[in-house]
Amino acid sequence: MTTNSNTPAAMKAVVTGRVQGVYYRVFVQRQATKLHLSGYVQNRRDLSVEIYAEGEKGRLKQLLALLKTGPPGARIDDINIKWTESPNKYSSFTIVP
Repeated sequence: MTTNSNTPAAMKAVVTGRVQGVYYRVFVQRQATKLHLSGYVQNRRDLSVEIYAEGEKGRLKQLLALLKTGPPGARIDDINIKWTESPNKYSSFTIVP
């Protein structure tokens, strides 16, 4: 089964590296909002950052490319990604405290 870039999808990503304390969550929220994606970003106790985003698959891929660089000061060591169908649970993209 092939999916085009307009197909609704969802992605959960866990980013490791120096991603806390460098405005990574703010960066992700801004980029996701610009791409018209919904979902959330949150810090995890293991010092990684979790991102859940839903929207058009092509836009999610654009966000993924941005996650790999992050804001100045960030260092991305690894990104673990899981793709799923979009349940359309979220209406905006938020930072979870």
